Amino acid sequence: MHVKLLLPALLGLCLCAGASGASGRRISRTVLEDKIRGGWAGQMIGVSYGAPTEFRYLGRTIDGELPWAPERIRNSINQDDLYVEMTFAEVMDRVGLDAKTERYGEAFRDSKYNLWHANACARRLLSNGVKAPWSGHPKYNIHANDIDFQIEADFIGLMCPGLPRESNRYCDRVGRVMNYGDGLYGGMFVCGMYSAAFFESDPKKLVQAGLACIPARSDYAGIVRDVIAGHEANPADWKKTWEIIQKRWDVDDPCPGGALAPFNIDAKLNGAYIAIGMLYGGGDFGKTVEITTRCGQDSDCNPASSAGILGVVLGYKGIPDVWKSGIPAIADTKFAYTDYSFNDIIRSTMARADRIIVKAGGSANAAEVLIPPQSPRAPKLEQWDMGRADKLLPAADSRWTWTGAWSDVQGRVDATRLTGKTGAGAGREAALRFDGSAVLVVGAYSQEGGKADVYLDGKPAGEINAYVPERTNDHGLWHAYGLKPGAHTVRIVTRADADPRSRGKTVAIYGAFTFQPRRP
Repeated sequence: MHVKLLLPALLGLCLCAGASGASGRRISRTVLEDKIRGGWAGQMIGVSYGAPTEFRYLGRTIDGELPWAPERIRNSINQDDLYVEMTFAEVMDRVGLDAKTERYGEAFRDSKYNLWHANACARRLLSNGVKAPWSGHPKYNIHANDIDFQIEADFIGLMCPGLPRESNRYCDRVGRVMNYGDGLYGGMFVCGMYSAAFFESDPKKLVQAGLACIPARSDYAGIVRDVIAGHEANPADWKKTWEIIQKRWDVDDPCPGGALAPFNIDAKLNGAYIAIGMLYGGGDFGKTVEITTRCGQDSDCNPASSAGILGVVLGYKGIPDVWKSGIPAIADTKFAYTDYSFNDIIRSTMARADRIIVKAGGSANAAEVLIPPQSPRAPKLEQWDMGRADKLLPAADSRWTWTGAWSDVQGRVDATRLTGKTGAGAGREAALRFDGSAVLVVGAYSQEGGKADVYLDGKPAGEINAYVPERTNDHGLWHAYGLKPGAHTVRIVTRADADPRSRGKTVAIYGAFTFQPRRP
């Protein structure tokens, strides 16, 4: 029986999945398992549905046909949206719920799958001895606001039914491996919706529940409020809200692949697309998945989250058969790079949920769980900003000076092709004169990478270690932000030594992006 009650929480959320008592809400184990199963199934469906369009529609919506066939669910077995988060779930299962950020970082460092953006930068830093949480800090990780933790956090919301503070607690431990600020808040926002979805079905209240889990003054909260306002003003036309978000927020991505390019892997922009799908989908599974996907950019990760959240609302039994009918055939197939199948991860999530509920003051037995009342609590505000992307200065630009035996090299930063300079060993210098408040030097990492010292305005400012573990894809060699606006110099001096794991001493520099302070 489903009884609607008021949760004594920040938002006064309406509950609809369990009975309530003075000390909390009761939910049968059968219902809890069905909702967790629905959440994992939703992720698998959403990522499989959106996979063919991932980052093919940049700064524009998808207007063509988006077909679906149940057998496409097999695609989910090899999707990083799922197997990366299971790396962190495995740490909890092996080490325990009290595992610290450093332990998650160690597991991530030793992973063998391909990584990009914040994940790749974090693994590279971790392999070089930079421990988590510094591996996700913008001092070292230029991708700290990227989507990575947002797409890997779902498992946390699924193990924290009705417990948004517990969800934020685990997000803070795991998410700092690769993200910070808005990048961290992306996971908290998504998990806040998951946590609420065990007892709430109204899409607007779910989005508000996620919003309550992040600082109100953050940029991430600002973009979500814009989505809510857009939906209220144009409840029947999601594209009008998409256009508002596009105009106000799809700018100034500092990611090397997105600076001065339509590509945008920013967590808050893609999180806004999740919110658009939730609000305009109106609780309809197919409509929610489709609209989230049609917003573009990371169009498989975003519907994975919105479909996962709605999968909790509906439960596995409530997901239409046309979407889930391909799952039973692969339910015992291990996800790539993991020891978990669909059925395994459900059992694992159930066991963690039991322990978390009890730690939070509730109880669990063979028939039901009692979940104590818990209102959302946002963390302390943290923001960082490279500023407004201003110029790309390739190696041939006159503001670069090259001394020593450099050779031309062809390279690319995501979709942008560049001609850079490369050299191996000591005796080479590159100097850049630029105007701005931040700078990002881009180039190549490889298993033959060497080292270089970096000087900013004549003072030591760190080093470049161009060695990278295999299957780790990154281009940000060095960056600095928060500089006094105006003229600056960067000098890069190659060294005779290299990382002991490297097979060479090559340093390849493609150019640099410069940034200016944002306009008021």
